[in-house]
Amino acid sequence: MGSELTSIGKIKDLGKEFPLGNVIKEIIAEDSNDQRIDNFLIKRLKGVPRSHIYRCLRSGQVRVNGKRVKASYHLQEGDMVRIPPIIKKNDPPTNKISKSRFVSFDVLFQDESLLVINKPAGVAVHGGSNISFGVIEQLRAQNPNWKFLELVHRLDRDTSGALLLAKKRSALTELHRQIREREMGKRYLVLVKGKWQNQKQNVKLPLHKYLTASGERRVAVAIDKKDNSEDMTAHTIFTLKKTWQDFSLLEAELITGRTHQIRVHLSYLGFPIVGDDKYGDYQLNKALNRSSGKGPKLKRMFLHASIAIVTHPTTGENLRIEAPLADDLKKFLNELDTKYLAP
Repeated sequence: MGSELTSIGKIKDLGKEFPLGNVIKEIIAEDSNDQRIDNFLIKRLKGVPRSHIYRCLRSGQVRVNGKRVKASYHLQEGDMVRIPPIIKKNDPPTNKISKSRFVSFDVLFQDESLLVINKPAGVAVHGGSNISFGVIEQLRAQNPNWKFLELVHRLDRDTSGALLLAKKRSALTELHRQIREREMGKRYLVLVKGKWQNQKQNVKLPLHKYLTASGERRVAVAIDKKDNSEDMTAHTIFTLKKTWQDFSLLEAELITGRTHQIRVHLSYLGFPIVGDDKYGDYQLNKALNRSSGKGPKLKRMFLHASIAIVTHPTTGENLRIEAPLADDLKKFLNELDTKYLAP
């Protein structure tokens, strides 16, 4: 049976509520200080498609202190957020996650402030289009007594490895500061097509976001573009770990953390990530995905967040957290050793 969700407007001030028709105006309290506006809206408007929330942000229907803001804007205590009327008809009923559908996550580190898991490939970090329950929804359902849990950063659905989550608002704020100040270290293991030559290589290529004709998000190197405020500097350090006849295993260290940064840098350099369905080699991916039994097989992108280096947000302790390589990726490397190891 369909449902209808209509926003109810109010200002909360000193415990009082003031109706505002179908517009929500909310004063940001301490518990939402430094939270991104898109994450704030997603949490407030449960059940509303993320695409609609981002459309409201882009069109200026959402305002902070009367002004337009980008999705990346970090809210400050005392900000006044205007949320437009949200009417969503004929929604299917939202079902709770049954225990039988719980995903078991390998915990790499946990205390009262911080949780780090080894995210499996194929699991989105949050629910969205065609995805009912992501990592964050799963963990909240599995731990209903936790008062706070938010993603510190994101990993693509097909990327496995270390994923950080904050269990306190103060921890989230501090970890986001470390990301902005480039104090957090992130290293990935990645297998590419081709024989990489340099033992260590710095890649500094600006990136540009765009939408395809079908509306899908893409990123490209913007080396030939000039004076475009949408272009972003991007810096990756690649270290060669091992080579085979037609493949190379690299460690990628992110100095900046742009969308699809590693994937686009490698594709531009002529070393696409094995299994990458957006920027990779289609024919190679198709061949590796076959189940004929000939040669090694890989059914997803070979990109794994292997190491996270952070300062603990509460104790100040230096943490180096390592996520073991996923079994399917280890198996693929073993098959390469058996059949294709270069002399």
